[in-house]
Amino acid sequence: MKKIIKKYYNKDKELIHNFIWRSLQIAGKQGITFFIFVLCAKLLTPYDFGIYNYVIAIIFFLIMFGDFGISTATSKYVAEYNITDKEKLKLVLFNSGLIIFVLTNIIIILTLIFGHRYFGDRYLYVLWLLPLIFLAPMTSLYDGVYGGLKKFKKLALISLACGSISIILAYYFVNSYELIGAMISQNFFYLILLIGLVLGHHDFRIKFNKAVAYEIGKYSLAFGIAIVGYYLFSRVAILILGHYDYINEISLYELLNKIFMIALIPVTILGTIVAPNFTKMYVQKEYKKILLKFKKYFFIFIFIAIFFAIFSHFLTPYIFLAFFKEYYGPDLYKMMTPVILIYASLFYCTVINTGIIISTGYAKIMAYSNMIFGIFNIFLSILLLRHFGYIGVIYSTLFLHVVAIVFYHIVYYFNIKNLSKKYE
Repeated sequence: MKKIIKKYYNKDKELIHNFIWRSLQIAGKQGITFFIFVLCAKLLTPYDFGIYNYVIAIIFFLIMFGDFGISTATSKYVAEYNITDKEKLKLVLFNSGLIIFVLTNIIIILTLIFGHRYFGDRYLYVLWLLPLIFLAPMTSLYDGVYGGLKKFKKLALISLACGSISIILAYYFVNSYELIGAMISQNFFYLILLIGLVLGHHDFRIKFNKAVAYEIGKYSLAFGIAIVGYYLFSRVAILILGHYDYINEISLYELLNKIFMIALIPVTILGTIVAPNFTKMYVQKEYKKILLKFKKYFFIFIFIAIFFAIFSHFLTPYIFLAFFKEYYGPDLYKMMTPVILIYASLFYCTVINTGIIISTGYAKIMAYSNMIFGIFNIFLSILLLRHFGYIGVIYSTLFLHVVAIVFYHIVYYFNIKNLSKKYE
């Protein structure tokens, strides 16, 4: 048995080490946001907690346009240039950061001008979180650079150190200033993390390069559209529920989301770790190898998704009874099943999407399908909400999310299959 374990360990030693360090990094970054989230769930009323989640959804909707796929595109090109062009590699960070700086400033100015008109009495809360529109994309950008270079250990140590400091501040602010304190905590966390990441990476050049900026911008455009489309599947439900004043329902929905997001972290990490390897395979035209891996991942993660769905169905009520009794009730059982199925589909597709499809340059497949199905989701959600109440929004998300995944995975499979035959 020891020999078998040692054999597989030596075979995938780098992958295992990177997975461990990436896990620790996620614990540092996502752990603090989850800590703030739980503090809010325990210290705020369900209504104020719903307001908090609604405003966070608004801010991350704006952040999406400030990043617009730049951080993910950066990770891809860092991995690619690290193999093909070391000079371009040094130019990636500055040119990507410049694009984010321009985009986020446009979003901030537009929010200041038109925000009060669209956000009404929640506009004040949006203003408290306005710094995140710049800070969050920049931390994601650095995350992409560290990830593309496979510096997972360094990234983990920085994230854990910054997260430890932020936990102390978060507890003080939330305990002292409640809802406003939670928002201040978010700002401080991302600021401290950005400072740590900046201090930890010096190997870049401050020089505008039109070619590098164009390549990153062009690819990020496709992925940015995919992100917008995906947002229309996932987070837009919060905006619709908030618009129709289902504030208490938002609280329960977000609790379910956060619990399952924590469970999803391992496959999210795995996707970012294997991504540079698939970028390398694609650059070296190893299409047959990519196709074999795609098939292998399909069967592995279908099994994992089924296991997750069954396990979560029985465990979730006990989690709420133990930690969130004030949210336990009929609505939990009504909402639980469709949300579990949504995350089961994410357990299946996350590694394939991030690790294979995006890293090999096929983000446009996801972009087009997510945007088309995502727009349709808005109309279907509103239609079902009017007929079935808030639960209609969640079932709309589930149905179209699954249809979109099936569609772009089939398209990607046949694209790579054709390339594999062409270069046999």
